[in-house]
Amino acid sequence: MSNMLFDALMDQHAGSVRDCLIPGDGPRISYDEIYRLSGRLANLLLAEGVSPGDRVAVQVEKSPQALALYLAAIRAGAVFLPLNTAYTPAEIAYFVEDAQPALVVCDPAREARRTEFRPQGKLLTLGADGNGSLMDAAAAYRDDHAPVARSGSDLAAILYTSGTTGRSKGAMLSHDNLLSNARTLVDAWRFSADDVLLHALPIFHTHGLFVASNVLMLAGGAMIWLPKFDAAQVIGLLPQASSMMGVPTFYTRLLDRDDFTRDLVSGMRLFTSGSAPLLAETHREFEARTGHRILERYGMTETNMNTSNPYEGERRAGTVGFPLPGVELRIMGEEGAELPQGEIGMIEVRGSNVFQGYWRMPEKTAEELGADGWFKTGDLGLIDAQGYVSIVGRGKDLIISGGFNIYPKEVELLIDEMPGVLESAVIGVPHPDFGEGVVAVVARGRDVEPDPQAIIGGLADRLAKFKQPKKVIVVDELPRNAMGKVQKAELRARHEGLFAG
Repeated sequence: MSNMLFDALMDQHAGSVRDCLIPGDGPRISYDEIYRLSGRLANLLLAEGVSPGDRVAVQVEKSPQALALYLAAIRAGAVFLPLNTAYTPAEIAYFVEDAQPALVVCDPAREARRTEFRPQGKLLTLGADGNGSLMDAAAAYRDDHAPVARSGSDLAAILYTSGTTGRSKGAMLSHDNLLSNARTLVDAWRFSADDVLLHALPIFHTHGLFVASNVLMLAGGAMIWLPKFDAAQVIGLLPQASSMMGVPTFYTRLLDRDDFTRDLVSGMRLFTSGSAPLLAETHREFEARTGHRILERYGMTETNMNTSNPYEGERRAGTVGFPLPGVELRIMGEEGAELPQGEIGMIEVRGSNVFQGYWRMPEKTAEELGADGWFKTGDLGLIDAQGYVSIVGRGKDLIISGGFNIYPKEVELLIDEMPGVLESAVIGVPHPDFGEGVVAVVARGRDVEPDPQAIIGGLADRLAKFKQPKKVIVVDELPRNAMGKVQKAELRARHEGLFAG
């Protein structure tokens, strides 16, 4: 038996001198160099006691070594667990307790706070420049390593996503989930070894790691490997690229620059956008400026990509296109019956891309993933007469800001503890850069007037930056229905223009 995912991504590249990574500054890195580095790291993982099926939790900055560590974990038969670099030690403590990784790898600067996130297994460090105890230790190991046998149903990764009670859920993704989706996207988006992808996405997220990186490695293309999105740097590098995957914020910030021109992107063949809704206005402005129509698609942590606007054919603004080959999608009504075209209901999907369930949450898995394979996405949508899928809202209160999931309850519980706060409601409202901006609407108590700046400041060390409210609004009371439930839809409508202009 082979190692299904690693063999597909990397076996073809052993000995290859083709570029894999092109850093914004620094030497190019070949596929063979990444292949051998992943072997050295895989040998280190095994020496550190990581067994097949064990979790390897990683909270590090983006670097070539970080990509090699992902490949090494897969190669060693482990389950890769990437964690957002913005998470605080208090947040990391939950993931470590829940996943019980055999190894934790963090940035050297975070090691001093290790007692706060209480790693149960070994802890090693990896910095953005490749420094740290991980690479120091790896230097002692050989770079040849026989990949551990893994079948399609074996777990390759766990990615944590928001839960309906505020408790994050670990979405379990198998080798087949990741590989089948990558193969579909290589074909659907016409990727080949000739492609150079401008990669400015984070790699702790499904978009940057499993969509962008897996697709390019499978196709044998190169990636311009940027630690983060910087508009000026991207402008300078776009002439070297043939494709770019981004979130709406990338495109709005490029459009803000006068030096983002049609001539600059004359060698590009594809821009894609996802992780948050792309405004139709951005879509139109981008086409007018560049002549390119952004290809918008729809995916989730639990499923990778579900739908895509066509590579050839009309890329329709305001829609996420059609179900990808091998993916079934239906719109369901409240009574459990499939709805006809044009009617809004809950989106459900089924296919080899759909995850295996939530880590150690069998009841939650049973709620959302049916025995027949249909997954309830929590998103509301419709299918028009031409078959295009549109996302019109979410059945859950989940907020997606800058491509990151935020569940309001987690933020509300912390705000409710603060002076002068009777209760709070956290909502997402349209934001020109982030898709949605986090807003906290706070009902004042009787004795102390809530201080919006003090509330925001009080969350600084308790929540990742992307979860923190951009605005705090103080009101006398929150709107409720006859049953006493806070009406978040009314709040969203009331404040939808907060970030306009």
